[in-house]
Amino acid sequence: MSKLLLPIDGSECCLRAVDYVIGLVRRAQTPPEVHILTVHPPIPYANVASAVGHDTLNRFYREEGEATLKASRERLDAAGVQYRPHISVGDPADIISRFVAEQKIDQIVMGTRGLGAVTNLLLGSVASKVIHLVSTPITLVK
Repeated sequence: MSKLLLPIDGSECCLRAVDYVIGLVRRAQTPPEVHILTVHPPIPYANVASAVGHDTLNRFYREEGEATLKASRERLDAAGVQYRPHISVGDPADIISRFVAEQKIDQIVMGTRGLGAVTNLLLGSVASKVIHLVSTPITLVK
């Protein structure tokens, strides 16, 4: 069984990638093992954890991650697609590339544009960086 990663950022482009994966799964003779991953950038202040507590900070990351995954999970659930959700914290492209290596992912399907404030001319900054970090085949969805 192949493994597919669908990075989730909650954008419209990401939801189109979710729909693309639903189509792939429906057409596959043997459905891939689908992993959905959202990555929250770390809060930039070093002393936040000590000020609010690690449990509070971790709860924040988990709640934000669940909120980001919500629309994608609803679409996948409605289509009957099995998946494994993952929430992480760090640089999105670095976490995605590490996840791909650790989980031995066979294919990545991701949107070309995310929600980031800084974007490249042709691709979103995360998609562009992931392309350079992994050797795994990537399908980009507009």
